This record gives sequence, structure tokens and C-alpha cells, in this order.
Amino acid sequence: MSNERKIKAEVIAVFPDKVKISVDDIAAFSVGSSLKVGSYLRITDSDDCALIAIIENFCIEVTEKAERRHIIEALPLGIIADGKFIRGGDTLTIPPTGVSPATEEDIRKIFEGSVEPAKTFLFSSLASNLKIKVPVDGNRFFNKHLAIVGSTGAGKSHTITKIIQSAVSAKDGEYTLNNSHVVIFDIHSEYRSAFPKANFLDASTLTLPYWLLNSEELEEVLLDTGERDNYNQSAVFRYLVTENKKRHNVTATHVFYDSPLKFDIHEVLNALFNVKNETVNSKDETRYMVDDGSYKLADGKTEKDDGLQLSADKRLDMYFANRLKFHPTKNQNVTGGSYADKSLDKFFARFESKVAQDRLQFLFGKAADTATLEGTLMSLIGYGAAQSNVTVIDLSGVPFEVLSITVSLISRILFEYGYYYKVMRSKAGEKINNDAPILLVYEEAHKYVPNSDLVKFRASKFSIERIAKEGRKYGVTLLLSSQRPSEISETIFSQCANFLAMRLTNPSDQSYVARLLPDTLGNLCEKLPTLGQGEALLIGEAVVMPSLVRIEPCDPAPSSSDIPYFQLWKEEWKNLDFSSIKKTWLKE
Repeated sequence: MSNERKIKAEVIAVFPDKVKISVDDIAAFSVGSSLKVGSYLRITDSDDCALIAIIENFCIEVTEKAERRHIIEALPLGIIADGKFIRGGDTLTIPPTGVSPATEEDIRKIFEGSVEPAKTFLFSSLASNLKIKVPVDGNRFFNKHLAIVGSTGAGKSHTITKIIQSAVSAKDGEYTLNNSHVVIFDIHSEYRSAFPKANFLDASTLTLPYWLLNSEELEEVLLDTGERDNYNQSAVFRYLVTENKKRHNVTATHVFYDSPLKFDIHEVLNALFNVKNETVNSKDETRYMVDDGSYKLADGKTEKDDGLQLSADKRLDMYFANRLKFHPTKNQNVTGGSYADKSLDKFFARFESKVAQDRLQFLFGKAADTATLEGTLMSLIGYGAAQSNVTVIDLSGVPFEVLSITVSLISRILFEYGYYYKVMRSKAGEKINNDAPILLVYEEAHKYVPNSDLVKFRASKFSIERIAKEGRKYGVTLLLSSQRPSEISETIFSQCANFLAMRLTNPSDQSYVARLLPDTLGNLCEKLPTLGQGEALLIGEAVVMPSLVRIEPCDPAPSSSDIPYFQLWKEEWKNLDFSSIKKTWLKE
């Protein structure tokens, strides 16, 4: 009888954020349970109100009598009262009267009913008990930015895939497509296999007309970093682009350099050629010495050509139309134009080279001439010929020097779609800002928005930071994925309200995540280096409490599986077709 009544565990200390428990017989205490870090405990008081706590660590103490006892430190999570779980533990009386491992029923009470059925979104189970699903509030999960971090091989790509597959399959009725809209920036060509019905765009099928680039993006593509502040290059280019837009948009009321209106980059190139080569009459600089064949031969003598006196508009019309020939400079008669100092020569050569590059045809190719703003937007959101919930933008074929610009342009277009759609709906008296919200998924986000002030990242950082700070108001939210969270712009990362922290082995990444996480997790963050593949710490406003979860398998999976090196090495020598590799490499 005395053995039955023997206390096997007791609370020996209570702190605001920690409960310390002494257990003299750990085997008897844990009978029927598998206790480990992350397991749940039930702590009761005289009113039979149960505090649920999660184990943070174990240790063994040896008493003065050489007796061994186990000390468990646990993080209080909340109270089960009247069959319902309530976050916080202020109602627990001191001292509590009993401690025991939480039953499966206790744990279910924590999660079941924590989210309204209409808002429940499922993609994971408790790592300590896979029978128990962990629901998140789908509204809070998607409309407040989400970050998934973890070392390579931790399972980030599978997690992203599972979340998106679950979202696009959720329906309130019988129809083929629900109203989800997801754009994935796929830098490693992983997601095509996971979403075979996706709207797939790569460097060969993507059309991003150059005339949608804003001022910073245009100049970042065409001006070298070291010459970005060269006034001559920037000023002339801005003037020519603005004037060319006016000629191609005569009905537009307001035309500015940044206006997303069509212009002809080849005409701008013609004008730049003419501006850098022009010569003028020495005595009248309003006369441009265009060699248009106006010299006349009479009695074997050449008549003097004083040049063409042109208005500014007439001159530009001629400059845009063709590359002209000018009379060479001549003492006392013909002098060089405003840019005879050759300050535009390098700029023109680089400009011409960029426009002609096959690798940049998705920006400067012929398709840009017939592209429209609405057509570009429809292709990015999946409203093209074959409608799709998911758009996968394969960036692996995009040259690195324009990767940031490409991401910046797409991000900015989609943000501005959300903004102007809200404006339109507000004028119509609609209460919901955007009834077709978009999730933008940035794989390896540290490559687009690093914690760096380098000029080459300026455009993408500005676009994505703007979405992080304002996008939620307009139905455009972010899912950031990275193996190096400490290298991501802190402005963007700190805007995330939900986190899935997977295995992280780098100490700087661990401390960076722990510092930015919205919940006080105590020693749970120390578990990050030991998490298994597919396991994650789920934290944020969308989940009832921080939880160690296992992500459910996705089907089909992304093509991000590890290569079985040793098994392949043991096989017979393989003869590779280097000719075909070369053709693929050079896109022959």
C-alpha cells in the first residue's frame, strides 16, 4: 500500500518560464510513455486544473545519501480547464500536487479545437506522437509572412512542397481549381516534378518586357556598378527613354521615366549612337552636321554644307529612326557635339552587347515588342491559356548578373498588382482588399535579399522588403526559405510572423533565429542542431503553441533528393555523352 502511495515525482521549483521537477524513479514515472526532450507533462493542483508543460532537459542529481534522482526542467505551455486548453499558466496554485506524463488525450486537447474548422490547415504531426495532427490557422499562416530555415538536407524543399500541395488541394466544393495562387522562384530546378500541372516558366519561355523595368532596374542592367554614378550616361539614357515613351504613348496623359509604358529599346540605342557621334557647325551649334548627301557638286567643286537646323523634337525623331552619319570634325568649321569626350562610348558598347545577348532574350527579345502588361501579369499568376494554381519560375537558366533584376521585376509587378487591385475594389465598395491573394515563395532567399549593401542586390532587396512591410495589406505575402538565415536581410526576416525552423548546425544561424523568433522558447532552440530530416520547430501566430513537428510526406516530391554517391561509385564505369552535354550547356 505504501509503495502505491509513494510519490514518484514532485515539483521542487516554479519559475515564470520554467518548472523544475524531481523524479526518484524515472522508470516507474514514465511507464507506458517514452519520455524525451519535447515530451509533454501534466502537472495538477488541488483544484484538479492541469498545467501542460514540455520537457526541455533532463539531468541526474546525487543526494547527500548517495541516492540518485532525475531532475526535469519543463517549459509551461498552458492550462487544461473544463476540457479546453488555454495558453498561459497563471491560475496554477502553488505547490502543485502531482506530476505525470501527459496522456494522448491530454495532448489532443491542446491541439484539437485550437483552430476553427473552416480555418484549419494541416501539413504536420507532433514529432513525439505522429498520431496527433498539429493544426494551424490557415488565414494567419498565409496572410502573415512565413519563413522556413534549415541546413541543406533538412527537408526545406519537401516542406514547401507539402504546404503548397495541401493548400491547392483544399476546397469548399466540387471544382477543379480552388482560388489559391502561388508563385515559386525556383533557383535549383526542383519544383517542376512536384507540380507537374504547374504553369512552368524558364529562361526560354519567360517574357519580361524590358519596358516594365523601372529606373533603377534598367540602369542596373545596362550601367556597370563602377560607373553607376556617371552623370552623362544616366542623364542621357533617362532623357532618351522618357522621350521615346512619349512617342509610343501619344494618348497617355502623364509619361515619366518610371511609367510602365512601352518604348523601343532599339530606337533608344539608335539615338544613343547618334548623340555620341554627332557633330555641329562651329559658328551655329543649332546646326547638326548630318551627312545626308546634301553636298552638291558643281564645276568639280564641293559646296559648303552648313548643316541641318533642327528643332529638338525633329532632331530626336531623326535620331530614333536610324543611325546617322555625321560630317567629321574640321578646324574652324565642324566641331564635336556635347559628348565628343567619348564619355558615352563604353556605355553604348555595353548597351548594344546586352540587348543582343541570347541569354537575355527574355528581357530584350522580339516578344517584348508584342507583350502587354496584363498579358505578363496573367502569365505570372497562372491565368494563361492553361490556368494553374502554381507558377514555377525556373531561374537556373537566368544569368547571374541579371538574377536580382529578374526577381525584383517579377516581385514588383506582383506587388503593384495587389496594390492597384485593392484600389479598384475599394472604389467598388468591396470589403476584402484582394479576393485572389498571392503567396510568393523565395527558395534560397539569401541569394536575392542578402544582408548586404552591394549595388547588385539593391533592386531585389527594395522590392522584397516593400512586400515584407506592406504586402499583407494588398494580398501579397512571402514564404522565405534559406539554409543561411543569418545572411538574409533582417528587415525582411523580422516581418515574418510564422516560422518552421528545421535542423540548423551553424551557430550564427541558430542564434540569429533564436533572437528573431516571436515566442519565448527557452532551451527548445538548442534542439535545432539535432532535429531529424523533416522535423521542425513550428512557431508563430498561426499555431496554438510552439511545437516540435514532423512534416508529412509530399506526393509527388521535388527533385531535391540526395545523390547516392557511394552506391553509384560502386557501379561499373559510365561513359558520358559529352557532345550532348555541350549542346545542352550552350543551348545549341
